Amino acid sequence: MAEMWINMGPQHPMTHGLWNLRVKVDGEVIVDAMPEIGYLHRGMEKIFENKNYTQIGPITDRLCYGSSITWNHLYCMTVENLIGVEVPERAKYIRVMAIEIQRIASHMMWLAAYAADIGLLAGFVLAMRDREIMVDLLQMLSGSRLTYNYSRIGGVAADLPPEFERDCLRAIDFFEKRIEEHETLYRDSKIFLMRSEGLGILSREDAINLGVTGPTLRASNVKYDVRKHNSYEVYDEMDFEVQCHSDCDVYGRYVVRMNEMRESCNIVRQALKKMPKGPVRVKTPMYAPEGDAIGRVEDPRGEGIMYVIGDGTDKPYRLKVRSPLFVTLSAAKKMLVGYKVADVVSIMGSIDVCMGETDK
Repeated sequence: MAEMWINMGPQHPMTHGLWNLRVKVDGEVIVDAMPEIGYLHRGMEKIFENKNYTQIGPITDRLCYGSSITWNHLYCMTVENLIGVEVPERAKYIRVMAIEIQRIASHMMWLAAYAADIGLLAGFVLAMRDREIMVDLLQMLSGSRLTYNYSRIGGVAADLPPEFERDCLRAIDFFEKRIEEHETLYRDSKIFLMRSEGLGILSREDAINLGVTGPTLRASNVKYDVRKHNSYEVYDEMDFEVQCHSDCDVYGRYVVRMNEMRESCNIVRQALKKMPKGPVRVKTPMYAPEGDAIGRVEDPRGEGIMYVIGDGTDKPYRLKVRSPLFVTLSAAKKMLVGYKVADVVSIMGSIDVCMGETDK
């Protein structure tokens, strides 16, 4: 049978955003694959260069609406490194707590979308239901439910509401029980197991060589997490385990994310318990000095990096964004070749695609 190219996108439910996956097939078997991106490019980095440092903050939330607090925090931390500002200790704990709540909400959004991808519609409804638990907490912090703009250069927008600690601990305890309910649903689903176990294998060596990070890397049995290996804020004071899996397949990526949510619950509890009293923000200058700085975080999808160059004005000369998904998508060919066309949805859905941060 003659080989042929098939376009899965740019408007396809599998893509979870606007991009095109070209797959070359020989019958039903994939023999080549090529991701095509750029359909959602908004020129974010050029927009940053034409805004002052304060105005850029809310825009960074739009890099990925699934993990907006993470990107907002990364930007503030990068600029703080540039201007040499030390954030108050209480603000660091609040940031860590908020980021981990956001990580759970992001993983639950992935789980909901992935359940729908593979035909487990009950999983979609349940995951979106339980994601609301985390979104409610983030709304208490920021007043918003999607793009929060909570971090500020020099700290956070506001201190914790009076009843937040009580409500947060109750929510975390309740949510942990829900995780077990979700795992029962997937563990007992023959559909899910058939469409995840042994599919989309990305070996440890290939994952490292391609620069893959985040849950996809850790599911290839690489124990690397920016929170541990390049600790920022107060992560060095948190007791948590880096979650890995040795199967290197779609199922492994699912397991890593489910276990990461449990670890995030533990980190939130520790942050609330150890959080000191004090201010949550310091005053910062409008102008940044000449020089450059870098910031690195463990985004729910991998290692997010920002690099800023200051020229002594109130606007950055350059602000470069490193998207973890931009790199992970380059591994599409390694994960797809040799599998069937029907497996594409399951395999690509397992890496948690977000085109907003990829195309910028």
